[in-house]
Amino acid sequence: MSSEAAASLGAFLLYTAAVLALAWLAHRVGSRKSFLSEYFLGSRSLGMVALALTFGATSASAGSFAGFPSLIYAHGWVLALWIASYMVFPLCGMGLLGKRLNHVARRTGAITVPDVLRARFESRALPLISTVLLALLLTVYLIPQFTLASLIVQQLLGNVNAFQRMALGLAHTMPWIVPTGSSAEYVLGLVLFSVLVVGYTAFGGFRAVVWTDILQGFVMVAGVLVMLVLALWQAGGLRNATAMMTDMEPPRLGEVTFVRADSMQREGIRVAVDSWFTVGDRLFRTNETAFIVPGTRTSAPVKMVEIVTPQEKARVKQHGFTPLPAAIIPELQSVRSYARGADEPGVYVSAPGPSPTDPDGFLPFGLAVSFFAFWALSGTGQPGNMVRLMAFSNTVTLRRAIASLSIYFTLIYVPLVIIFCCARVLSPGLDHTPDRIMPVMAFLLADGAHVPWLAGLLIAAPFAAAMSTVDSFMLMITSSVVRDIYQQNVRPSARERTLKRMSYACIITVGVLATAGALYPPQFLQYIIVFTGGGLAVAFLGPVALALYWPRFNTIGALASIIGGFAAYLALYVLGFATLGAITPVRPLGLDPLIWGFVASLGCATIGTLASPPPPDRLVRQFFHVPTARTAAPGPESAEGL
Repeated sequence: MSSEAAASLGAFLLYTAAVLALAWLAHRVGSRKSFLSEYFLGSRSLGMVALALTFGATSASAGSFAGFPSLIYAHGWVLALWIASYMVFPLCGMGLLGKRLNHVARRTGAITVPDVLRARFESRALPLISTVLLALLLTVYLIPQFTLASLIVQQLLGNVNAFQRMALGLAHTMPWIVPTGSSAEYVLGLVLFSVLVVGYTAFGGFRAVVWTDILQGFVMVAGVLVMLVLALWQAGGLRNATAMMTDMEPPRLGEVTFVRADSMQREGIRVAVDSWFTVGDRLFRTNETAFIVPGTRTSAPVKMVEIVTPQEKARVKQHGFTPLPAAIIPELQSVRSYARGADEPGVYVSAPGPSPTDPDGFLPFGLAVSFFAFWALSGTGQPGNMVRLMAFSNTVTLRRAIASLSIYFTLIYVPLVIIFCCARVLSPGLDHTPDRIMPVMAFLLADGAHVPWLAGLLIAAPFAAAMSTVDSFMLMITSSVVRDIYQQNVRPSARERTLKRMSYACIITVGVLATAGALYPPQFLQYIIVFTGGGLAVAFLGPVALALYWPRFNTIGALASIIGGFAAYLALYVLGFATLGAITPVRPLGLDPLIWGFVASLGCATIGTLASPPPPDRLVRQFFHVPTARTAAPGPESAEGL
């Protein structure tokens, strides 16, 4: 291992050690308090910094640091329009639900979102249905987070000899464990991350998640701002980067196999990911690691990208690249052009942006309008964000957190657009696996600045984003299953020791399922994040908001809202998959399925509520009667106290 790789690995390991130390400390603090309230809500004591950063770190998931950068890299400047509404989402989410949801949760002792629905409607079916839907969608949501973290581990350890030997041995001795489309190094990185995140989440609980989120929140924003400065410097400024993007044409995508030229087959051969090679005057870059295992002459097909813009080819050759050894011969298997943008300079700096599969481009007008509403609705409707709103200490904390988060998201998302437009210039040819662009850029920028240890800290930013979302969602799935299914419906008298064991077992099970799902990563992680995030929003935002603010809202209306909204949303995706053969939904009038799902959710809620009897008067009085000064003294659980 080179000294540069050792320095970056050392810096990253220091960050990992800090995360584990916080988990241990949180476990020590939490062991002296009530298990359920402490383990799942941190005893409802979040202050402003903790609320803002845990809310922000959970929201800024792998979508922000892998899926979003990959889309910027693949489609260009149009992504600034796509993400524009995310900066105001804290105002929508925390302003609409925060105070009221926190008040109701404290009054009822609710720990989870299904818990709130159970207390509000006194229904057994409603929390069970919402728990099953929440657990399924969040488990799918975890897959991109595991995928990003695995790509980071692979990038970080790719030059470590021991890691390379373990991966080669895995490919040789247990090829069945490496799925088609994945590499042995990726699988090894996936296992390492899974063990780390499952271990510290199970050990530390909600308080460990919040404390590590605070650390990770600072790491994320610091990493992004440092990357912004380095990217602009190395790209020659924003004007220069945009001018070069104007000349670019989308590359071609394909597959290649590598053949050993000699007859000696006793030793394995490794062709590293991101290796450049030529075939005649054509220039290619591998997007996966290829292995020619002992006893064979040919590797399995791996993904590669062909650079077609003359200026790009000249820049790559000018900076120099190491050609493949003469003993390794590339054989092209397939090459295809983009569906929109092929042979069209300027598509990276204009709407709707290039697309490898969609002839209409990445962001047609109707979809652009949809996404202006998408992030505000989707972010507000995430149960993970709602849980944070159940745990803050007082109203002053909430108001300050809203202002802080709006600034925080601006400091992350605006720089990310600029950084990864520069990445299109600095590191071309990752279009087959664009979700790797964040870790690749971390090493590229650190090397360009001649500060090798900085790569370890820069790569900690996306790693922190994945970890903060994984630990939060694993804990939320566990709390819903243990609290809303097991304790409320199977064993109401379960002892605390039993609940602890159930919680640990559930976290491990969810981790195993997410790991299995991440063995088959899609080309764009953001598509899974958009699908699951939208599904959670259409299922939960309408019912929760109406439960908090509409006294007439009843159980039938809530069930109709959840089932009707999600069914309409899912139907558009299923229809799209049936007709297009990909995770691309049908979009009536050009609008995203979330818009139609949300309309269906509110429509079904209204019809179901008005067509059925009103809720009992005692429930209405319990949740909508505001105590007077003579009936309730101000305090942490009263309306005035909140």
